[in-house]
Amino acid sequence: MRLLLGIILGGILTIGAAYLHDNHNAATAADGRSSVQRHLVNWDVVGRKWERLTDRARSEWGKLAG
Repeated sequence: MRLLLGIILGGILTIGAAYLHDNHNAATAADGRSSVQRHLVNWDVVGRKWERLTDRARSEWGKLAG
């Protein structure tokens, strides 16, 4: 149980750290103080893939449940 909790917590911390890093870099790039800053993650792509994943999970659950 501890292992599973550790894996989940580690994933959440990793994604959260990448999100915070990208937001900070986007803010500094908008200020014009730095040259081109690249994002670690393309959050639009992540959002679309997450939406597809949840839609598929809902449809599969609907097939199993009823």
